[in-house]
Amino acid sequence: MPVAYHAGRFPPAALDLGALFPLVGPANAAIARYEGVLSGIPNPDILLSPLTAREAVLSSKIEGTQVTLGEVLEFEAQGHLFDESTPKKADAREVLNYRAALREADRLMGELPLSQRLIKATHRVLMDGVRGRHKDPGEYRRIPNWIGPEGCTIEQARFVPPGADRIESAMAGWEAYIHADAPDRLVQLAIVHAEFESIHPFLDGNGRIGRLIIPLFLYAHGLLSRPNFYLSEYLEANRDEYYDRMLAVSRDDDWSGWVAFFLRGIIAQAEANTQKAQAILALHQDKRDRVVEITHSQYAVRALDWIFQRPIFQTPDFIASAQIPPATARKIIRDLRDNGLLRELVPPSGRAPATLLFPELLNIAEGRAAF
Repeated sequence: MPVAYHAGRFPPAALDLGALFPLVGPANAAIARYEGVLSGIPNPDILLSPLTAREAVLSSKIEGTQVTLGEVLEFEAQGHLFDESTPKKADAREVLNYRAALREADRLMGELPLSQRLIKATHRVLMDGVRGRHKDPGEYRRIPNWIGPEGCTIEQARFVPPGADRIESAMAGWEAYIHADAPDRLVQLAIVHAEFESIHPFLDGNGRIGRLIIPLFLYAHGLLSRPNFYLSEYLEANRDEYYDRMLAVSRDDDWSGWVAFFLRGIIAQAEANTQKAQAILALHQDKRDRVVEITHSQYAVRALDWIFQRPIFQTPDFIASAQIPPATARKIIRDLRDNGLLRELVPPSGRAPATLLFPELLNIAEGRAAF
């Protein structure tokens, strides 16, 4: 028998605070340490751009895409953004849409509270032109859906969210809870995420939108100065427990078990994100001096910042968008390649230019020597 949505049991009436208390303090401390690093980065949206791209890869991977960070950035660099002729290219397009949705949500946070309206607008970007394009982008579903093995019937499902006629009221309660007072914001965030996933308001993209809500909530409540905190690495590594803990909320009313899992994830991921952010900042400081030394150009730092945002690229894109005189731009790229800072990923072929990459930055983002 499938597990049905926990109607009438949100927000949870009681949590096992004894079990959660040892995690609440460390989780808040870990977020505070990460915020200390984040607030010290002069241009986090530029320098942490590879981490945003990696979050898009990992959050999409939880939903079944099979594409790496390098493949996504190479696909983007080669400019075939509407080419879905192979499963790999279609996956890459979905990942790039997720990154665009993150950026759109960030932009909207400047003018809207974290709300249903913002979530619907973000969902529209996520689903734009990809496999979910026919699944009502930006609109709540008007038919039942269920979660289980591909092609299963509702009777074979693992979990059945609320019916379409109950989504509006469930989402209104969810939105109100986001802005309610709470003894601890991270406990509240755990509950917000699980409830959104349980309601499953859209026909497609619910998992990705639910994970995207995590940094938006931290930013909206002032725990972070920028919505640059990503949890998908932990959730992907613990995917079975992630799903089991959320299922246990509806099946067993075990909100405490879910919250404990989520807080452990916050602690682990905050530490990993802090280390990566520090390593990226140190790399930028080190390469800034090196690029000036190599190029002797007044545009050296501008060039470096551009490459941090696009660590896999083709020279014509750099010339077109880096706002550097073309002859100077060509010389900078040539100098950086000759000195080993950039490497050729794909050699030039016919009229297609070479695809270049900045391996040191990508290896930090991946957490291993992947390039």
